[in-house]
Formats: sequence, structure tokens, C-alpha cells
Amino acid sequence: MSAPAVPPSDTDPAAVDPAAPAGRSAAAERAVRTTVVLLFTAWLIDYADRLVINFVLPSVGEEFHLTHGQQGLIVSAFFLAYALAQIPGGVLTDRFGARRVITWALLAWSLFTALTGFAWSFAALLAVRFLFGAAEGVFPPASMKVLVERTASEQRMGANGLIMSSNAVAAIAAPLAVAPLAAVFGWRSAFFSAAALGVFVVLAIRAWLPAPLHRGGPGAAEERHGMRHVLRIGVLWRFAAMLFGLNVVLGGLLTWAPSYLRTELGVPLATVGVLMIAPAVASAAATIIGGRLSDRLGGHHRKLIVPSMAVAALALPAMAFSSSPVGFVVFATVVVIAASLAYMPILAAPLSGLPPAYVGVGSAVIVLGGQVASMVVPPVMGVITDAFSFEVAFASLVVGALVAALMAVLTPQDSASFRAAFGASARIRPTTDSEQS
Repeated sequence: MSAPAVPPSDTDPAAVDPAAPAGRSAAAERAVRTTVVLLFTAWLIDYADRLVINFVLPSVGEEFHLTHGQQGLIVSAFFLAYALAQIPGGVLTDRFGARRVITWALLAWSLFTALTGFAWSFAALLAVRFLFGAAEGVFPPASMKVLVERTASEQRMGANGLIMSSNAVAAIAAPLAVAPLAAVFGWRSAFFSAAALGVFVVLAIRAWLPAPLHRGGPGAAEERHGMRHVLRIGVLWRFAAMLFGLNVVLGGLLTWAPSYLRTELGVPLATVGVLMIAPAVASAAATIIGGRLSDRLGGHHRKLIVPSMAVAALALPAMAFSSSPVGFVVFATVVVIAASLAYMPILAAPLSGLPPAYVGVGSAVIVLGGQVASMVVPPVMGVITDAFSFEVAFASLVVGALVAALMAVLTPQDSASFRAAFGASARIRPTTDSEQS
């Protein structure tokens, strides 16, 4: 693939319009494939960079003499900033363009990943991880807008499922890379290595990301006029609550599972990485399947999320009180499969139903719900572990599954009903399916 002489901008009026039937099948499909590959790679680096801390947390704790609660705060410093940056990131994306915001984010978070390796105290770690979280926090809404601008609604969740399966691939690659690096060169070396990869992804995105295929439908001026109402739109916050519940389950499990296996069950660090491959592979497959099923169902996320969360709620206590590493990983894999199947369906109706001018900030509100969970759960589980046990902490994640299932019942089930709810709350004219895709 050769780089264009001048990379197309998000606002280039000369970009290809897929409305022309003759050009859609070739140019549009090529744009989708290229976009999926580039966003997959960017998300892979995004998720791998933040996972590094989970696998070296015991070593960091030993060096700085930290309690479990303090170790949880290091993780939460990232997620606090990540959550706070979501809505500003959405606003920046809608104003300056997704390509530009992704470039800023990648460069900044690579810098702060490297600076994590230079941390000299607990306070320094908190500060650097907070800045790292802010840099990564503007990326998700920009990524979602890039996808929406370059895909048709009927293929969007399948494409997004492929992109977000990168998280599971990162969960496989990160421990396999981090464990030997940390064992031979120390935990700091893992952050230096991770930071270098971000620069290469920036260059690839600048060179090869296709121009947008979607341009914001008719009535865009009316939609922008209603921007100040977005944060008061209840339907967005109900979807945010659903993602909050899901991330309580996934965030708690993925943050503390490596430490539990290592410190409570006596599994060596290198072996922990190998054991975590099974749930990671299962998560990748389940995320892709969940996206494809969501496209086939035309949304209707309740049909996938309610049974998935029921399975997770049953498997979590079994995982928590398993006395062997193998048993723990088996039940953890069941939980991860159930949660991963539910991930894409949560985003289906919003990404197909949001007016073009609101894709960035609207998706940011929803993602914020998940990141609040990721911010709150690590220290809460750390405190529960210090006060009671790891078993009680893991079992408490059932609450998240129940919240996600409840919100799945209380939210619009397809793009049309989402658009109606969004338009009524924002007092803007809802777009139609033809305007969206």
C-alpha cells in the first residue's frame, strides 16, 4: 500500500462521496478495510500500553512499598483522567476532525508511557499515569467518528467488532512481551518499549487513513445549534450506565487477575502471562461474534446482553472461590466470553442513530460510563481485598453484570428508536437511515 502524496483531511470537500453507486463497492470497501486495519493497530497499542502496569504492579508495589489500595490508585489515576477526557475528546473530535485528534492522542500517550518508566516515587507514578490517561482519553470518540465516517450502518458493528478485538490481542501480546522484559531488564523497560510503538502507528495513520465517506447529513446546522443540550440527553446516560456495568466486570477481572494468580495462588509471572492467553483469545472471538450478531439483529442489544450477563453473574462466584489456577482461569474465560459478547451490542444503536455532528461527543458520553467503572473498580477491589479477601472482591463484580442487564432492558433497542429518543431530548430533527449511511 503506497502513501498518498497529501494525506486527505477530515474536512476535505474533494473526498469521495459513496452516494454514487458506481464508486461504492470498490472505493468504499477498500476504505473500510484500510480503516479497520489502522484502527485495529491503534487500539492494539492503546490497550497494550495501559495493560503493562497490570503485569508489573507487584514489582512496582515492592519497589515503592505500596499497599493493595495504593496499587489500585495507580491504575485508577489513569482511568480518572481517561474518564474526564472523554467528553472534551468528543468535542475536540467534532470541532477539529478525528484524524487530527487521533494523531495528537497517539503522540502524547506514547510520551507519557515512556515517562512512566522514569517515575521515582508513588506521587510521580500517580501524576504520570494521570497525564497518560488524559492523552488516551481523547482517542475513543475520535476512533468511533473515524469508523462512522468510513462505514455504512449495516456493516458498522461487524467492523467495530474486528477493531475492538485488538484489546484481546493486546491482552495476549502484552504479558508475553512484558514478562520477559521485566524479568531480564526490570519493570521500567516494559514502558520504554511500549512507547516506541506509538510513533510508528502515528506515521501509518497519517499516511494511509482514507478520507471520510460520510459528511454529516442534511440539517447539520440545526444539530450543531443543539450541542449544548447533549449532556442532558437521558438516553445517552442510560447507555453509559450499561457500559458502566459491563466494565465493572471486565475492569475488575482484568486489573486484579494477574496479581491474584501471582500473589495468592503462587503462579510465576511468566506463567501468569501464558494462563491469561485463554481468556484473551476467547475475548477476541466473542467481540467479533458479538459485533456480527448485532449487525444481523439490527441492534436489539437486549437479546444478547441479558443472557450474557446472566452467564457472567453465575460464573463470577465460581471463579472467585476456585482454589486452583486452572479452575480460576476456566471460569474467568467464561466471564470474559459473556462480557465480550455484550460489548458491541451496547454501541450498536448509538453509533447507527447519532446525528453526524454528534458522533464524537455522543459516543464520548457513553464511553465515559465505562471509564468511570474502570476508574472506580481497581481501588475499591483493592480496599475490599485488604479488608476481606480477593475472593470477596471478585464475587462483588456480580453487581456490574446486574446493572448492565437492567440497562439493556431500559434502553432503545434499534437505531430508529434511539434517534427518536435522542432527537426528542435534544430538540433536533432526527436523521434517517439513508442520511446516516
